[in-house]
Amino acid sequence: MTGTDSSATELPAETSGHFQRALGLWDAVSVVVGSMIGSGIFIVSCETAKNVGSPGLLLVCWVLAGLMTISAALCYSELAAMFPQAGGQYVFLRRAYGPLAGFLYGWTLFTVIQCGTIAAVGVGFAKFFGVFIPVVSEKHVLLDLGNWKLTSAQIVSAGLIALLTAVNCRGIEAAKTIQTTFTAAKVFALAAIIVAGFLAFDRFHGLAPNLANFWQATDLKGAPIDGLQLIMVIGLAMVGPLFACDAWNNITFAGEEVRDAEKVLPRSLAVGTGIVILIYLLANIVYLLLLPLHGTENGATVVERGIQFAKENRVGTAAAEIIFGAPGGLIMAGAIMISTFGCLNGLILAGSRVYYAMAKDGFFFKRAAILDPKTNVPVFGLVSQGVWSVLLAMSGTYSDLLEYVVFAALLFYVLTVGAVILLRVKQPDLPRPYKVPAYPLLPILYLVAAVAVMGGQICLHPGFAGFGLLIILSGLPVYAYCKKALPTA
Repeated sequence: MTGTDSSATELPAETSGHFQRALGLWDAVSVVVGSMIGSGIFIVSCETAKNVGSPGLLLVCWVLAGLMTISAALCYSELAAMFPQAGGQYVFLRRAYGPLAGFLYGWTLFTVIQCGTIAAVGVGFAKFFGVFIPVVSEKHVLLDLGNWKLTSAQIVSAGLIALLTAVNCRGIEAAKTIQTTFTAAKVFALAAIIVAGFLAFDRFHGLAPNLANFWQATDLKGAPIDGLQLIMVIGLAMVGPLFACDAWNNITFAGEEVRDAEKVLPRSLAVGTGIVILIYLLANIVYLLLLPLHGTENGATVVERGIQFAKENRVGTAAAEIIFGAPGGLIMAGAIMISTFGCLNGLILAGSRVYYAMAKDGFFFKRAAILDPKTNVPVFGLVSQGVWSVLLAMSGTYSDLLEYVVFAALLFYVLTVGAVILLRVKQPDLPRPYKVPAYPLLPILYLVAAVAVMGGQICLHPGFAGFGLLIILSGLPVYAYCKKALPTA
């Protein structure tokens, strides 16, 4: 990376393209929905159920995560309408707090949040692809070098990331077509599974046992959890649902490619997050109807294992097996492949726009600020993102990094929602085409809830929070180098 001022990265018209406003309302909604729904809804309820040990509190965690997500999306809508530029959240933080805050977000996004998620979603696709092609597996080692192993699943993941990166390099129209098509397919598939679950009356194995102990929180040994400990446990248990709800902000990264962005961005954020949260809540109700929350680790059937001990955390697959019988695993694997494919495309599309904005400010590789004159997309940013994502997928360290960065990602959400209040105070006369409803109550409630969740993480998993902060702070020397390299006025 080399530092340069924004003017230094502006190239002559014949060598640099320009963003096309090709995304309408439903295209933008498909980016929000498609980026949010990956594989999380099918697996994270297992860990949440282990933490709270209560059917009612499992739903409470999802409801709270949903309310927090929608509240944050409404807050971001004010910023997105004010600054409908490429880079989204990076731009919001830079405008509110200065270039350092923006850079540290962009640094963390590239090194872990976006690229780590791309790697994880790619490997997730490969795992379920292996249901149909058994040779594709994390257990099928192609090369063993001791501490590092190359598996067939990693090869498929890398190939998929490369394929979708190449498609996105062809232009926004190709990426948009894939996004809208696969988002529609995944929503239809999830809706069909949810409806089938509600209609499977004779297979409601979880209804009676879950109602019997609906609100009593217990640990895995059956001991009750209450008082301050319960509050901390709920905060920790919400990490999974919040992670499953994440990536809704990706549409703000592509703000310069949205038509009538001042109106469409707020609408797409509200509609997209609302659709996903509704789907997630209905899916969890189906899980609780079909499966008891409590189970035994060595249970012989999906019912005996329950939600807490679903095989490989695959609660969605366990529910599908109850609904559809033996073919349920294949049906769910197909649904997850569709879901992760669309999610991956949305993540790849959006991330490169942040690196473009950073490069324009002199805080990323200069070539990332160049739009291809034929396709009008930041090809270098897309390729850089793809290469790093593939390396993370190949390294096998992405899952650990993502656990560490959940705290950091939430911290940036807190700072961005706080930016709504800060900019209202510092620059009250800035045009605001959209304003947060119930201001300042809504952003304050979000900030209180988010800080409470972060507090639970710090108390119960201090190592993860600490490593998340270290990842952010590791960007400081890079920022200092770029800043030093910037030309002085």
